[in-house]
Amino acid sequence: MGITSRMIPTEDASARKREIEEKLKQEQETLSFIRENLEKSDQLTKGMVSILSSFESRLMQLENSIIPVHKQTENLQRLQENVDKTLSCLDHVISYYHVAKDTDRIIREGPSGRLDEYLACIARIQKAVEYFQDNNPDSPELNTVKARFEKGKELLEAEFRSLLTRYSKPVPPILILDAISVDEDIELQEEVVLEHLPEAVLQDIICISGWLVEYGRNQDFMNVYFQIRSSQLDRSIKGLKDHFRKNSASSGILYSPAVQTKRKDTPTKKAPKRPGKDDVLDIEIDSYIHCISAFVKLAQSEYALLTEIIPEHHQKKTFDSLIQEALDNLMLEGDNIVSAARRAIMRHDYSAVLTIFPILRHLKMNKSEFDSTLQGTAASTKNKLPTLITSMETIGAKALEEFADSIKNDPDKEYNMPKDGTVHELTSNAILFLQQLLDFHETAGAMLASQVLGDTYNIPLDPRETSSASSSTSDFNKRLLSSYICKVLGNLQLNLLSKSKVYEDSALSAIFLHNNYNYILKSLEKSELIQLVTVTQRKAESSYRELIKQQIDIYQRSWLKVLEHLTDKNMPIFQPGAKLKDKERQVIKDKFKGFNDGLEELCKIQKGWAIPDKEQRDYIRQSQRKIVSDAYRAFVQRCANISFTKNPEKYHKYRPEEVEEMIEKLFDTSA
Repeated sequence: MGITSRMIPTEDASARKREIEEKLKQEQETLSFIRENLEKSDQLTKGMVSILSSFESRLMQLENSIIPVHKQTENLQRLQENVDKTLSCLDHVISYYHVAKDTDRIIREGPSGRLDEYLACIARIQKAVEYFQDNNPDSPELNTVKARFEKGKELLEAEFRSLLTRYSKPVPPILILDAISVDEDIELQEEVVLEHLPEAVLQDIICISGWLVEYGRNQDFMNVYFQIRSSQLDRSIKGLKDHFRKNSASSGILYSPAVQTKRKDTPTKKAPKRPGKDDVLDIEIDSYIHCISAFVKLAQSEYALLTEIIPEHHQKKTFDSLIQEALDNLMLEGDNIVSAARRAIMRHDYSAVLTIFPILRHLKMNKSEFDSTLQGTAASTKNKLPTLITSMETIGAKALEEFADSIKNDPDKEYNMPKDGTVHELTSNAILFLQQLLDFHETAGAMLASQVLGDTYNIPLDPRETSSASSSTSDFNKRLLSSYICKVLGNLQLNLLSKSKVYEDSALSAIFLHNNYNYILKSLEKSELIQLVTVTQRKAESSYRELIKQQIDIYQRSWLKVLEHLTDKNMPIFQPGAKLKDKERQVIKDKFKGFNDGLEELCKIQKGWAIPDKEQRDYIRQSQRKIVSDAYRAFVQRCANISFTKNPEKYHKYRPEEVEEMIEKLFDTSA
């Protein structure tokens, strides 16, 4: 046991030793390999260093050779560029000397149909002018290109004029009527656009205008523009006027079939017809009203066109000049209307003022739009419409005042009085005049107010009415017109009363006043004048009814001399069956005869009188018939049993029914 255990360690040590020795041998081999590699690496490194050193030396040699060559090449390139630039500059300069020749044909032929090409030529000429001015101002070439530039500019101006003249046409009347006839009740209605120039032509004109402003330094084309467009504006309005005169009277169709609308104001509403006048004046009034509206619409359209062509700081002045001819013609026509009204007033034809009312109303309704259109124009231009309005208000107020005075002072001429006591011409004319004021009550009220006539009619000025509130102003004007109408009616009443005294028969005088008062009242009620009158005279209606009743009472007194024969006055007192004395019989005979004669005379006279109002005629007849019939029946009844004559039929000529029939025929000239 012991020997075995001592042998095992000895064997392990030997094996361990061999293992170690083996590893040592391997490590030594590895070390030897590394050393060999290191030696090889050192050799390679030395070789690489040698190569790099040689390469560096060669690079230095190459650099020393290349840098001078590069610098020389760079200098040569710079010289080449300078030569090229010099040649280019020479070509550019030489081209200026050929501009006149190169552009001669295009300039001579003008810009028509090739504006872009023409402007490019003008640009070349302009550059040549600038070159010679800067580099050779004394050269003859400068004068040549200058002359060519001026020629080119002249032809551009001519083209501007030619395009405007050729394509500017008056706006057709139907298109104008469509444009001014806007119906506010139609929502989303397509607005009528007035196209004055074709789009392509417009763009050429805008292009030329821009060039002339920027390069041409010439404003003459603006004068050309306003002169041509001014003529077309005036021709458009005159064309509308001619269209009106040709078509209005014959057909009455003024609008195109496509647009059948109407304005909120009065272009389509004709002035009221005046007594004894034809439709010619109405057409003239309508024509003028439409022309005013047309001017506003066309002027607005012209301004929109002008802003595309004329420089901004010249637009207002050019527009002012453009509209002058058409505006002056309209104002002149308005002045002629005022003058005609003035002459008519001098002839005491006060109905002529009615021509002014529809025009004045239209002018005032459109004044704000008119002022807006003329915004920025000269003060003299802006004041033309207000001046015309003032003239119309002045002459209108004068006519109203003189009309009121003429009603008061109309002479009492016997030959001019109606023989049958019917309505006087003065009354019918006065009422007709007042009725026609109804259509223009606002205009008439403002007309009176403009002349500060409040004191004339004793209208108290309410402090609230001095404010700018339109409702207060309207109320004041309404009361002013009401007082004016009451003044006219008062003057008419006084004149009628004076005229009635021309009649020798007081009954006929009463019938005359009755007819006139009744005509006035009925006319006031039918025309709604009564509402306007009662603004300041609340009891006007009852006052007229009282006047009418008074005249009926006066008329009925004419029968008293007939009826007095039927009273008990001087009637003999007798007992039934007693014999009358001759004197007593004669009294009864006289009473019958007096009644018969009076009845026949009155019926004969009054049958020729007239009461045009059937209602009033029937009322007066029935009232008188009852009064006379009742009195006659009572008288006949009293005399029924009295023997006063051997021939009773001689005195008792009429039965009560016959008397009633005779009275029923009063005021009936056809009976």
